[in-house]
Amino acid sequence: MQIKLSPQAIGALLMTLQKCLSEETDITELLADWNLTVRDDLVYVVNPPTVSTETTNEENKFEVE
Repeated sequence: MQIKLSPQAIGALLMTLQKCLSEETDITELLADWNLTVRDDLVYVVNPPTVSTETTNEENKFEVE
């Protein structure tokens, strides 16, 4: 039987990578926390990571000409 990552699992992988880079943690620890399920031969992450973003007012500035 072959199974593939679902689009949701691929997004969870990218979020996990972003989280480990922003928090400077080991990705293997974050991946080990995943709970997986299989539906219709696709893998889904039951508990994908949450990633928060912070912006400053300086980043949101733009000039109007």
